[in-house]
Amino acid sequence: MNRLLHDRFNPMLTKIVKKTVLFTLLLATASCNTRNSGNISTYTITNTDFENSILIEGIVEPIRFTTLVCPRNVDGIVTFLIENGTYVNEGEVVCIIEDNNQQNNYDNLQISLENAVAELSKVSADLEMQYALLEAQVKNNEVDTEIADLDSLQLLFATPTQKRIKELELERAYIEKTKLTQKLQSLDIINRSEIRKLEINIQQLTTRLQSAEKTLEELTVRAPKKGLAIVADSRMTGEKLKVGDNIWNNMPVVIVPEVSEMKVKMAVSESDFRHISENDSVTYTFDAMPGNSAYGKIIKKLPVGQPYKRDSKVKFFEVEASIDSVLQLPEPGFTANCRIITSYINDTIVVPRVAIYDVDSMKVVYARNNRKYEVRQIAIGASSMKESVVTNGLNRGEVISLIKPPLSHIRGKSLLPDSIQ
Repeated sequence: MNRLLHDRFNPMLTKIVKKTVLFTLLLATASCNTRNSGNISTYTITNTDFENSILIEGIVEPIRFTTLVCPRNVDGIVTFLIENGTYVNEGEVVCIIEDNNQQNNYDNLQISLENAVAELSKVSADLEMQYALLEAQVKNNEVDTEIADLDSLQLLFATPTQKRIKELELERAYIEKTKLTQKLQSLDIINRSEIRKLEINIQQLTTRLQSAEKTLEELTVRAPKKGLAIVADSRMTGEKLKVGDNIWNNMPVVIVPEVSEMKVKMAVSESDFRHISENDSVTYTFDAMPGNSAYGKIIKKLPVGQPYKRDSKVKFFEVEASIDSVLQLPEPGFTANCRIITSYINDTIVVPRVAIYDVDSMKVVYARNNRKYEVRQIAIGASSMKESVVTNGLNRGEVISLIKPPLSHIRGKSLLPDSIQ
């Protein structure tokens, strides 16, 4: 793979270097010939590759990452924080947060739960005692009723008054038995309801205590996996978090990137942003990794620009590019020198833009014809800052002037067929 990447980039870089050197020489020659019009600098037309590219600096970032945040409902102080850029192992402590309110909440819930359990024990014991006393009364009533039933046999020999008294006593015993039975049933229902209410309160307190305990555990933030720990920025200062900073609900603390896949984020000026399209090819080099190279493509363009600084009219637009192939994967935060290839045409006629002139609303060059030059109309296609593709009007092997020749050297004019009326 490395050999393939090397073979792919070397010819492209060689062409770029050759074109840059050639263009510099052409400008130098043209400058000399401006001072000496008798010696005109020329350029021989050949078929070559055309490339228009933009050079931009970007930052390497992970495509996926895990963000460790401050627990919910926490407002505390950072008491320990791992150094930015440290490699950590799974489970290693990266941050410790102190929140006295959460500790107090846990302590209060623990006390409330202990009191609720004690209250349940006390109420259960009291209710059991009441139930036992009432059961004893029921049994005593049953004995009294049985005795009254036995005494009823004596009524055969009793006077009418005695008989009536015994009947009333027996009736009262049955009424008391009914009342005690109903009271016993009611007490059983009351007991179950009272105990259930206390049990629900204990369940709620237990759940809240478990949640508070979990929150306290989460105040010690641990790495979920092995990797690079990047300290997040503070929402208050905009700088990296540090020990002593205030931190609260869901605020990012540490970011652990997935280092297996990377992307490059760029801040692009408005003028360059217009020329960049998604899927444009990008080549990279890295200052921190001499000899390393990579390539990818544009994957995202954010249409809303951000001011360069506050109240500035100059805007920059965020552009993201993939890293699809690389000799050695760079680390997050590395600077990437990005060459975005906005257009590329293979094997075509390309001429320096200094050789193209506007004459009577036409694009023309001065093509050599024997010892003189003729005005030659051309049609151009894609262009860069230095070169333009000529789609019609020139052929391979022809020679053009890089500067406008003196009038004494110009003979004739050649127009494109569509321009002849």
